[in-house]
Amino acid sequence: MSVEKKTQTNVKQAVPFFHVSNMEESLRFYVDGLGFEMTRKWIDEGKLRWCWLEIGDAALMLQEFRKEGHDSWKPSCKVGEGVSVSFTCEDALAIYHDAAARGIKAGKNPFVGNALWVVPFSDPDGYRIEFASPTDVPEETEYSPQDK
Repeated sequence: MSVEKKTQTNVKQAVPFFHVSNMEESLRFYVDGLGFEMTRKWIDEGKLRWCWLEIGDAALMLQEFRKEGHDSWKPSCKVGEGVSVSFTCEDALAIYHDAAARGIKAGKNPFVGNALWVVPFSDPDGYRIEFASPTDVPEETEYSPQDK
């Protein structure tokens, strides 16, 4: 077996790792708002510093950066600015409605792009999270809640 073939079959999943400014605020967004489940965590000095969140078969990691002392970091801008992660799902509009019922508003109304319903959200640190599902609805169609 070639090294290239072995490497390809060894990789199982890509998991975005977001450094966040406030873990509690981020958990309200991801867990309480979007429905992710915390399945792993690291507690340091009595404080949740890192966690692994899952939704369906997808995951992401969050770690609160230290603002003072050893290993501290002071970002020069909003940490998530320019970062976008798209989760492929069966029904992105269902995610839209579930999040709205939990008080989380999408960044804008869902729309069709590249034959996908796209539902965009921005987390408290500016990371853009999108849920997308295949559709045959015409490109650039915009969804509004009354379309249910």
